Amino acid sequence: MKKIILTGDRPTGKLHLGHYVGSLKTRVKLQNSGEYDEIYLMIADSQALTDNFDNPKKVRDNVLEVALFYLACGIDPKKTNIFIQSQIPALTELTFYYMNLVTVSRLYRNPTVKQELNLRGFEESIPSGFLNYPVSQTADITAFNATTVPVGEDQLPMLEQAREIVHSFNRIYGDTLVSPKELLPDSSYAKRLPGIDGKAKMSKSLNNCIYLDDSDEEINKKVMQMYTDPNHIKVSDPGQIEGNVVFTYLDVFSTEEHFAKYLSDYNNLDELKAHYQKGGLGDVTIKKFLSNILCEIISPIRNEYNKLKNNLDYVLEVLENGTKIANEKANATLKLVRKSMGIDYFENENFKKEMQEKFKN
Repeated sequence: MKKIILTGDRPTGKLHLGHYVGSLKTRVKLQNSGEYDEIYLMIADSQALTDNFDNPKKVRDNVLEVALFYLACGIDPKKTNIFIQSQIPALTELTFYYMNLVTVSRLYRNPTVKQELNLRGFEESIPSGFLNYPVSQTADITAFNATTVPVGEDQLPMLEQAREIVHSFNRIYGDTLVSPKELLPDSSYAKRLPGIDGKAKMSKSLNNCIYLDDSDEEINKKVMQMYTDPNHIKVSDPGQIEGNVVFTYLDVFSTEEHFAKYLSDYNNLDELKAHYQKGGLGDVTIKKFLSNILCEIISPIRNEYNKLKNNLDYVLEVLENGTKIANEKANATLKLVRKSMGIDYFENENFKKEMQEKFKN
């Protein structure tokens, strides 16, 4: 069996450092690993419309934005098929068939769905499209015969529900669909990067993001605003590492090479932490160090992003080619699904014979 990956993002805004740590960096690593036969990277505009139905321009305007960041971060269209979800009609039809394999009460019980419903405050006014996101996601995954889906821990209930739907379909109609497995981040820090304000999640709506096209000045300004230890008032005060956003980011991004380059008084992060905990190390010093590191990481992404903005014909060609390949793959799966369900009427040579036999008397 081929090893196939499906992953993607909702085009609701610019991508930020949390996206880079949580998925983009891993996607580049996976595509270059040579371990996978096919990789599909989806710009999930249809899914984004389920809670932005009254503002489609927001979604439309960010489709190219997301594609630009994909390419700027190192996604290679020769190795990864980037496509737009809404341009794959087979996904809608598959979703419709799969909806019959799951109950409304089961959708409500999905922990990820419950969390998202509370976050958006839908209460009783829940768009059915949003509630059915796990079904739509199952269509996305199975359309490409994905064996592997990179997810964070918060998405595990969605993938479990996808496996339930696959199991139900195969039990009723025969072995047709591939059951996907999760691929979790290999680092606990990559599971969810906190916002600069210390909130658990970096989010556009919370205005606590560092974006992948931020200038060095913007990065420095945001780092200087970062939440540290509120009790670390004077330089001489002992400082706390736990819950200190600056050190959380340093855990994720800093290397010994960074220390040699930007903070040579210390050999590594352990030494820096020990000094901070003992007292005698100010927040400004560690923030400047982090700012230098983030500028070094984001600068080449920003430069490539700005270069690609001046070559949108190329970006559109990448999306068109990737979407064409995705359509071919999804249509092939849909054909198999229809055959398994017995609704491939005009492609099934036996259908006419069966009907003639049924009605000959």
